[in-house]
Amino acid sequence: MSRPGLVLLVRPNGGAGLRFGITVTKRIGNAVVRNRMKRRFRALVRELLPIHGLPQHDHVLIGREGGIERDFALLREELLAALVRATAGKGDPPRRKPGAGKGGGKKGPNQPKPREDRP
Repeated sequence: MSRPGLVLLVRPNGGAGLRFGITVTKRIGNAVVRNRMKRRFRALVRELLPIHGLPQHDHVLIGREGGIERDFALLREELLAALVRATAGKGDPPRRKPGAGKGGGKKGPNQPKPREDRP
């Protein structure tokens, strides 16, 4: 589930319990900024995951660029909304790959063209 401040990924983990992970890329900022964002996410996870998380699933929070400036209460609402959607089984639709769908069936540069001179 994608939200303005974060992305939540949820996958079954085969009975390993309720687990979580947090990742914030260098694109977000320097180490101080990334660590601050991770601390904020950990506080949210400790509060919301035991109540609203899916049992026997892994939950991964990915920080987005706007997440560090967002109000903590707003981040909390976004995570709660994402967890509620995940519990209901209403994930975001899969993203289309670039160039998929509107290309009119064009072949990529590394795909051979069909030979027409074969019987």
